[in-house]
Formats: sequence, structure tokens, C-alpha cells
Amino acid sequence: MPESRITYLRLLAQFRRLLRNDHLVLSVLAIIVGCASGAAVVAFREVIELIEWVTYGAKGERIAVSAAELPWWHVVSVPTVGGLLVGILVYRYLPERRPQSVADVIEANALRGGRMSSRVGVMGALVNAISIGSGASVGREGPAVHLGASLSGWIGRRLHLSRSLSRTLLGCGVASAVAASFNAPIAGALFANEVVVGHYALKAFAPIVISSVAGTAISRAWFGDFPAFALDSGILASFWEFPAFALLGICAGVVAIILMKSVGISRTIARRLPIPRWGRPAVGGLAIGIMALWIPEVLGIGYGVTESALLLHLSLWALIAIGIAKVAATAICLGFGFGGGIFSPALVIGAMVGGAFGLIATGAFPDYSSGAGAYTIVGMGAVAAAVLGAPISTTLIIFEMTNNYALTLGVMVAVVIASEISHHFYGRSFFSVQLLNRGIDVKGGFESEVMRSVKINKILTHDGATVTPACGLQEMREQLQTSTMGELFVLKETGELFGTVTLADLSESAFDHDFDDLVNAGDVARLHPPHLTMYDNLESALTMMNDTGEEHIAVVDNNLTMKYRGCVHQREVMAAYNKALLAAHHEEHGD
Repeated sequence: MPESRITYLRLLAQFRRLLRNDHLVLSVLAIIVGCASGAAVVAFREVIELIEWVTYGAKGERIAVSAAELPWWHVVSVPTVGGLLVGILVYRYLPERRPQSVADVIEANALRGGRMSSRVGVMGALVNAISIGSGASVGREGPAVHLGASLSGWIGRRLHLSRSLSRTLLGCGVASAVAASFNAPIAGALFANEVVVGHYALKAFAPIVISSVAGTAISRAWFGDFPAFALDSGILASFWEFPAFALLGICAGVVAIILMKSVGISRTIARRLPIPRWGRPAVGGLAIGIMALWIPEVLGIGYGVTESALLLHLSLWALIAIGIAKVAATAICLGFGFGGGIFSPALVIGAMVGGAFGLIATGAFPDYSSGAGAYTIVGMGAVAAAVLGAPISTTLIIFEMTNNYALTLGVMVAVVIASEISHHFYGRSFFSVQLLNRGIDVKGGFESEVMRSVKINKILTHDGATVTPACGLQEMREQLQTSTMGELFVLKETGELFGTVTLADLSESAFDHDFDDLVNAGDVARLHPPHLTMYDNLESALTMMNDTGEEHIAVVDNNLTMKYRGCVHQREVMAAYNKALLAAHHEEHGD
């Protein structure tokens, strides 16, 4: 064999070995994902500003000023029409007919191995851009995270990466999106690990850092490199301020809970209104437009009013009024179905809380205060951290947004206290409660993830013996004797689950033929038996079997119609769990 051929084969073998090196593959993909996600965030922000320019004749921080000069019908109609368009797009094109958010990214990481749909990501970004551009009181950072995660999830799915690599790549997309949105590479990397990935293992942390840096580079090349907010105060006036920062943390925690609970209340009200689901955002937009006639600062992201608070351009009563209005507007927008995130509103509301607290504290103790602007920054971090459930990355986001290291100590004190209060009285974060409301708990670890990934319809059987409520005693005896389950499912004539019958339920009539014409299945059936729905999973089945002691459980289509679809057996549940666990281990390690 010629020497050149041998050299070629050696180089080819070395190249193949490199391709099997997960660290190298992830590093290269991290750069690609970081640049792609950063560019997508830049495009997303430009689309938002284009829509704002078309709808309000201004963009970014100038929306509130422009809205104050527009005719009343214009201010009211823009968010209303925007809400109608959002409602139609969400109803027709997005999964489960709801906007996509950071919670969906966390769910994809926990239950789908980091795989996401690019089509849903792009359509979700369009819905979010229209929401923000039409004046909805929502944020752009959450949608940016979902967009970046969708791109990275799509890449992982197309390359057929293992679950472990796909989840790390998802973290890369999140880190790049956060870094590009805030010009904050350190916070982007930590946010991805703290909120989405859930750990700081070096195998995942290194590519996430690479991607965060790449996203920041793209953002800085387009928007420039400067902090989002400037503050004259550069030092803490006194360490005697720390009790004040602690008190501000308590206030911020309470406000964060009010904000998050308000969203839930608003969502409940929207569901009870006699209007179609696609029309709810339009109703919410109408309410926002009416509010904006008196307080235009509720429109849009709100960074303009945040800067006004930092520069002390707002009075105490203006800060309080805008803060209350922003809580209400954000709750209405998110509850009635607008797309968008909650992080930016949390920053704005935190700025109002901190600014008002700072004016009072400075007026009471002027010699010991660093100024109301300093408290504004601390309030921003405290409320946002309590909402996101991410104290570490939020502290760094505030630092990188303001480029003010001196106030970091005060931010840390307030952030920790606010996060603890929110965690204790509400939940770990706004996103975790969103997932819990969907029946998803991401804290159960690898085994729980596997169990949640297998739906009941995968193990559904049709071997359960069924009878009607009119079934006589003799027929029930015969059915029970031939049934391998020792249990009968009693169904109404229309197919709904009515109850169950076992030999023990027959009691003294079990072998007494004198009761044959007196007792039927409807008389002895256990009403409201344990049951599962077609939407449940292995974890739900095992939990119910352990709680009730049942080995055979009926499955219905849903809890409203109660149509019987079959049953599941404990042995099949355990077999399916073992099979899924083995398959997941192979996929996790790329076997």
C-alpha cells in the first residue's frame, strides 16, 4: 500500500476518534448554537422595534411618551387588535393553544431530553413579538430564551444527539439568549445552569460558557457594549444600610408573591368569561389600552420608566401608582393569553418598589443612605430573583446591567431574603408553579423523568371484564370466576365508568342464590373508583397504585366525560418502567 494511502487512513482514523469525543463535539456545537441564538435574539429585538414603530410611531423606551400624545382611540385599539391577532395565531398554530415560555424550555429539558420544535420556536417568537410590539406589559427576555432553546433543541434533534448532549446543547441556547439579551455573559451561563440544566457539572458548564460568550459577541457587535442602566452612585454610604436592604428584601418578596398570584387570578377570571379562547387576549388588550390612557407607562417592556426611577425623575406617589398599575397590567396580559415573559415586568416593578422605599429611607436617614437610585437597583434584583427563583444569576444580571459592583452586596442581601419568602409562601419560582399547574414536577430526578415520559396509552389493555349496572348477581359470579383480575368494571349504557365490583363487594350475597333476582351490579359497585386518564403517565399510575393498593385501575378519556378506554395492570406498569429506564440509560450515554 502506498505511503500516502497509509497516511490518509491514519488521518481519517484520528478524525473519526475526534468526532467520538463528546467534549470536542459540544465545544464546536456550542459556538454554532451561541452565534445562531445570539443572531436570533438580535433579529427578535429588531422585529419588536419595527412593530412598535408601526403601531406607536416610537420604539423601545419611547413608547410611553409617544402614547401620551396619541388620540385615545389609537391607544386603546392597538393592544386590542394586537391581542386579537395573538389570540388567533396561538389558537391555530401553537401546542395546547397557549403561548410558549421559559416553563416549556424547562419541561423540554426535564421530559424530552432537550429536544424542541423549531416551527413552534419561530411561531412562538412571532406571537411574542406582536404581543410586546402592540404594548402588552410583558418582557422580551423569556421569549428570547425560548427562541434560543428552540434553535438548539432543533439542532440536537437533527443531529440525533444523545439525551445528555441534547440537554447540554439546550443549555447553550438558553445561555446565549440570556447573554445576548442583557449583554451579560456570566449571568447567561449561570442562568442556564441554575434554572434550566439544574447542575454545574464541568461537562455541561464549559460548552454553556462558550455559547454564552459567543452570544454576547454577536449582541455587542450589533447593539454595542454598554450597560443597560447607568447610576451615579458608586459606593455604599454606610454598612448601617444593610438592615434597610433586608427590609426592602421583605417588601420585594411580598410584592413578587402578589405579582405571581395576580397572574393566576387573572387566568382564572379569563377562563370564566363567556368568550372564546382566541378572544381572551383582545379583551386583555382592551383593558391595557384603557389603563394606558391614564398611566401610559404600563405599555411595553417598561425599561424607560425604570431608567426614570434610577435618575430620580419620579415622585413617591408616581412610583407607587406605576408599580401598582404595572402589576395589574402584567397579570392581565399573561393571564388573558398574551405572549411574553415576566422577567422584564419584574425588573420594572422591582424598580418602583425600590425607588419608593429609597425615597422614604433617604428622607428618614439622609446621612446613612446611598441614595434612592441605589435602592431602585436593589429592588429590581430582589423582585426579579423571587419571581425567577434564580438568586445567583439574577444578582449577576443586575451587576452586568448596571456595571456597579459596589451595590452587589446590598443586592445579595435583598435577593436572598426575597427569594426565601417567595419560596416559602408561593413556590420555587413562577415557572415551577406553572409546570405544577400542568401536573409536571421536574424535581423527581432521572427515574421520575423516565416515568413521566411514558404515557398511559402506551400500556393500555382491553382485557378488563366489563358489565352494566343492570347486570345480575349470577352473571357477576360467572364473570369474576373467569376473570384473571378478580374485578369487574361497571359501565353505564353510554360507556362512562360507573364503579367496580370485586368478590368482596358481594359480601354475604356472593354465594347465596336467594339474592340472584334482588341484587345487580349497580347495587354493590364501589362508586367513584380510582381511575387514570389517557393523559396520565407511569408516575401517576404507580403513585395511585401505591396510595390505593389497587393492582388494576380503569383508564378513562378525561375526568369530565369519564368514557372507559381500558385498564392498566401493575405488572405491565412495572415492565414498561423497567424497559423505559433501560432505554433511557442507553440513550443518555449515546449507546
